[in-house]
Amino acid sequence: MSDKHAQNQIKNTPFSVLDLAPITVGNTASDAYKNTIDLAQHVEQWGYNRYWLAEHHNMPFIASSATSVIIGHVAAHTKAMRIGSGGIMLPNHAPLVIAEQFGTLESLFPGRIDLGLGRAPGTDPVTIRALRRDSRSDGNDFPQQLQELRAYFDPELRSEHNHVRAVPGDGLDLPIWLLGSSGFSAQLSGQLGLPFSFASHFSPNNTMAALDLYRRSFKPSKALEAPYAMLGVNVVAADTDEEAEYLATTLQQQFLNIIRNRETPLQPPVENMDEIWTEYEKASLQQQLGATIIGSKETVKRKLQSFIEETTADELMITSQIYDHQKRLRSYEILSEIKEES
Repeated sequence: MSDKHAQNQIKNTPFSVLDLAPITVGNTASDAYKNTIDLAQHVEQWGYNRYWLAEHHNMPFIASSATSVIIGHVAAHTKAMRIGSGGIMLPNHAPLVIAEQFGTLESLFPGRIDLGLGRAPGTDPVTIRALRRDSRSDGNDFPQQLQELRAYFDPELRSEHNHVRAVPGDGLDLPIWLLGSSGFSAQLSGQLGLPFSFASHFSPNNTMAALDLYRRSFKPSKALEAPYAMLGVNVVAADTDEEAEYLATTLQQQFLNIIRNRETPLQPPVENMDEIWTEYEKASLQQQLGATIIGSKETVKRKLQSFIEETTADELMITSQIYDHQKRLRSYEILSEIKEES
C-alpha cells in the first residue's frame, strides 16, 4: 500500500464536529446550548479532533450567533479538544474586536482555540445592514481585513504606522483557517499558506475545483509547510439505512425552508418528503446536499471511505442536523465506532 493510499483511509483521517447549536421546534436557545455541551463532552470522549461553531444571524434554528461566547462556554466544559469557529464571518466585525475576543479565548484556554474565518455574511440582506451598519462593507475587502486581523496576533505582519494592539491577542500563536464554498478563499488560503476548510456539506459540486485551486496555489508559510484541507460533510448515521433516511428528512426540511424563505426552528423528521417538496425543489436540494452521507454503519463506512479517497481530505468536519438529540449523539457515536474498527 502506498503512503498516499494509506493516508487516505478512515483510520488515518481525523474527524471533527461542526455544530450550529440547532434550536428544535418547541425548544429554546437554552435547550440548544445544553445539547451542545452534552454533544461536545461525548465527542471528546469518542476521540474527535476539534469542535467548531458557526456564526449565523436571524435564523430561528441556529443558536450560535454570538460565536465567540459559545466557544468559551464549550471550551470551559471540555478538557483538551480544540474548540473554534466554523466560522467567524469577518466582514461582520471590526478585525480588532475579533482579535481581542479570540486573544481572550486563547489566553483562557491555551493551545485549544481555532479561528476559522469566512467572508460570507451568514444571513440575509436586511440583517447584513443591521450587522455592518455601512452598506459599503460587502466583503470585497476581506483580504485587507484578514491582513489587519493577522497583524494583531503577529507583530511581524504589523506596519510601522499601526500602533494599535490587541490586548489580549498580541503575540499569540493562534491557528487561523480560511473557510469557503467557492474558489476565492481556496486561492487566498493557498497563497498565504493557511489551512483551508471547504463547505462540501452545502456546496458539493465545487469541492474538487476548490481543493485543486488551494493545493496548486499553496505556498509554504510559518503556519504550514504543506497544504491542509478539511472538508465539511453532512452525515446522518443510524442503526439501519431506513432509520437514517427517516432522520435525514430534518436536514432536507431545513434546506427546503431556507429555499422557501420560511423561518422555522428545526423540524421533526417525516415519513415522506414527496408530500412536502415539489420535483423542482427536490432536484435543487439534491444538488445542494449531494455529498450527504446517510445510512447504517456499513453504508456510512463505505461512503465515507469513498469520499476520503476521492477528495484526499486531510480531515473531515462532520455536521449532523438531527432533530432528536439522542439520535444525534448516536450518529456521532456510530462514526467513532467506524473509525475505531477501521
